[in-house]
Amino acid sequence: MVDAAPADADAILHGRRDLLERYADLLRGPGVERGLLGPREPDRLWSRHLLNCAVIEPLIGPGEQVLDLGSGAGLPGLVLACVRSDIQVTLVEPMARRVAFLEECVAAIGLTTVTVLRVRAEELAGQVTATTLTARAVAPLDRLVPMALPLLEPHGQLLAMKGSGAQAELVAARAALRRWPVEAADVVTCGEGVVETPTTVVRVRLGSAPTRRGRPGAASGARSRKGGVG
Repeated sequence: MVDAAPADADAILHGRRDLLERYADLLRGPGVERGLLGPREPDRLWSRHLLNCAVIEPLIGPGEQVLDLGSGAGLPGLVLACVRSDIQVTLVEPMARRVAFLEECVAAIGLTTVTVLRVRAEELAGQVTATTLTARAVAPLDRLVPMALPLLEPHGQLLAMKGSGAQAELVAARAALRRWPVEAADVVTCGEGVVETPTTVVRVRLGSAPTRRGRPGAASGARSRKGGVG
């Protein structure tokens, strides 16, 4: 049986349930057909995927620029764009078939605050920055840190969605974190009392600007190094 949006979900969906329902239909249909979502996932789409992502939105401040690394089928980037009209979201994904799906979703849902970039995250250093980076099932934290932190604005944050091993990953990433001006790094639980299984996030917050490496220039969507909006 395919699950549906719970009746009491509006508290965390900010009255934008209809947008997420459109996205859910796309995940169940083309998303499964193209192998971007497993055939068993529609049975737990809201509980395991959509609400699991939506509950992290309180960690993102008003009007932020969000860069979603390794977006895949759009989790969590498209979910955040659906529930938050005030943030600009850039979806970063290197695989052509996933990019095509993301672009179709953005058009079908009618999201005007989303940009899709077909590029590897490692290639963006020196080109774009954001105030918040999100990542779900992209890489272990010690590998994600050097990939992500060069893309952050001063005092920006990385929100890495993790499972039960989040604390162990944070410990294992200590050496990688020491190479950057990290102000704080902790494990945050989101959605307690709202979803059956709360979401675990490793949050890394920068102090001053990281040393950025890579080619100069700017891509559309997230902030350029000069602070503009593409």
